[in-house]
Amino acid sequence: MTLFANYVNGEWVSGRETFDNRNPANTDEVVGQFVKGRSSDVAAAADAAQRALPEWSNLPAPARGAYLFRAAEILESRFDEISADMTREEGKTLPESKGEVRRSINIFRYFAGEGSRLFGILAPSERARVQMFAVRKPIGVVGLVTPWNFPSAIPAWKLAPALICGNTVVVKPASAAPLSAWRLVEACHQAGVPKGVVNFVAGSGGELGAALVEAAPLKAVSFTGSCEIGQWLHERASARRLRIQLEMGGKNPTIVLSDCDFSAAVENTVNAAFFSTGQKCTATSRAIVEESIYDKFVDALVERTRKLKVGNGMEAGIDIGPAVDQGQLETDLKYIEIGRKECGAPRVGGHRLSGGAFDKGYFIEPTIFADVTPSMTIAREEIFGPVLAVMRARDFEDALRIANDIPFGLSASIQTTNLSRVFEFIQRSEAGLLTVNLPSAGVEYQLPFGGTKDSSFGPKEQGPAAMDFYSDYKTVYLKY
Repeated sequence: MTLFANYVNGEWVSGRETFDNRNPANTDEVVGQFVKGRSSDVAAAADAAQRALPEWSNLPAPARGAYLFRAAEILESRFDEISADMTREEGKTLPESKGEVRRSINIFRYFAGEGSRLFGILAPSERARVQMFAVRKPIGVVGLVTPWNFPSAIPAWKLAPALICGNTVVVKPASAAPLSAWRLVEACHQAGVPKGVVNFVAGSGGELGAALVEAAPLKAVSFTGSCEIGQWLHERASARRLRIQLEMGGKNPTIVLSDCDFSAAVENTVNAAFFSTGQKCTATSRAIVEESIYDKFVDALVERTRKLKVGNGMEAGIDIGPAVDQGQLETDLKYIEIGRKECGAPRVGGHRLSGGAFDKGYFIEPTIFADVTPSMTIAREEIFGPVLAVMRARDFEDALRIANDIPFGLSASIQTTNLSRVFEFIQRSEAGLLTVNLPSAGVEYQLPFGGTKDSSFGPKEQGPAAMDFYSDYKTVYLKY
């Protein structure tokens, strides 16, 4: 049994208690055991990060980037192993894991390059012989709280910009899938990142989250997870006037208009609703279909969904893996029962899969409910599983109204060939991430990521916008 230790001040730190990291497709398999961190470990990690801050922040940004380039090469050299680890601990299919690991490597390289482009501001003064400029500076010790659904990419897109801006960090991964984030930290260690710059503590979210937000050296926290925890974290962090970044829930719509490329719209909707078992914050959970093609589109969705193959993500030909754990499986099944009461039996799916290998994992059928109305629970609350609510709209205006009539505003998609409708959608959709004739889920690292309304709070992640959260400005007026 492999034991994965915490990482504090450049050392792998053991402890008396451990917890299992199990394969959700086969709960008999323990992927590894992780040392269960305590609040004292978080405090030690934050103190180590504070001690390492002066040397790291004074290192030229291109030199900091060189460490990230080396870490990316290390991840590249172990690409297949790290990808398999992700499938075994989180459940997503191996091709999806490979895509995510590739993205993490690219994120490290992208932000490594930003070390040579960490631009400030130069502006002309109204006064003679006065030069004015502003240079970026780090904000200090940053806490990174990351989720299980993208256990490598999300830690990467928080960790890399934090480091390139000169901050030191404490990483707290989700207990359901900590190994992928551990691999990133391992790569930083092997790349020679100085002691204390990167720290990692796994364990209970409640205990460690509270310890992190109360750690005296902490100056900022970046969080991705549920709305409930995000709200709690916001209250605690705001009391200390910490800089805070929150990425939380979504109830994302795909609008399907009658002039769409029909087969592509079906494929995009199924992809966004069910791939990764629907466990994406940007997944489509509401398909809003124009009335004139509604019945035909629902029939096509059902037919395509029946062809999806559910199973162990390590096997070839599998489209959908298991729910990440028993709790998420029970949540999915609870909402399916709510859907049955609200609008009758689902058109497809609706059951936990059993028999044979299914009995050892958290497998569930991809599920479609038709004739859902905007007031129904399954049309308003985030499920975070493979459950799709299909809704009727009279026309584009009605569809957009339904799409926006929700507390969330993370992602939204439209399927249409009408250019005017596309730009109306772009102008008026109340979401931070928009896609046109693509699945609602699936982003790249070069552009800002984040939502509106209850989905997000604070500066955006990814791309050049990430620098706005992880750095501040020092402004200089110089007379010569």
